[in-house]
Amino acid sequence: MSDLSQAGASGSYQPLTANREPLPVLRWLGRVEYEPTWRAMQALTEARSADTSDEIWFLEHPPVFTLGMNAAREHVLAPGDIPLVQIDRGGQVTYHGPGQLVVYPLLDVRRLGVGVRQLVMALENAIIDLVASWNIEASGRRDAPGVYVGGRKLASIGLRIRRGCSYHGLAFNIAMDLEPFRRINPCGHRGLEVIDLRALGIDVDLQSVAEALAPRLLRTLNLPTQTRWA
Repeated sequence: MSDLSQAGASGSYQPLTANREPLPVLRWLGRVEYEPTWRAMQALTEARSADTSDEIWFLEHPPVFTLGMNAAREHVLAPGDIPLVQIDRGGQVTYHGPGQLVVYPLLDVRRLGVGVRQLVMALENAIIDLVASWNIEASGRRDAPGVYVGGRKLASIGLRIRRGCSYHGLAFNIAMDLEPFRRINPCGHRGLEVIDLRALGIDVDLQSVAEALAPRLLRTLNLPTQTRWA
């Protein structure tokens, strides 16, 4: 499903679990434009109530650079013809493009009882566990959120918490043209090298990675596993 009008607050309710929490919904959106997706995340966050299901969106974007709320434009070196969008997440500048799996966890973090640091680590740990299944050793960094392999960045994380709920999320490099990362200081770090799974010898498509990552995310986020793809 790639129609964002079908995602969000409408159709986001699922049967309640035994502890009266709604079951989470997983959505595969395919390739969707950045700004309408961002606005859909904002709309869901504004409209949700205590009974609204948590959702996790899996997708990819056409080429775009995004700047966090307090990002320094000096980290945008030469954007060229790639659009640059100022948005409402934390962090500095990053790049999204084809071949990158973007995951947006739209969660009621108050209901889950987790803090921002715990949420970041849960996202990191899901990817670390997944790539370990391919015999790749990865790790997170407390000073620079994300997932790294040998000092090279494989996944970036940038979140916004509003009304006790999260949106934005993580960008996991699968099989990309990595050249646009050289037009910025990725995540505000000069000289930071970026890598993808293809460069690590893993040949997989985005939807397969999404399907493999989803149960790990549910587990690290301590979400119910009785869920479905919408």
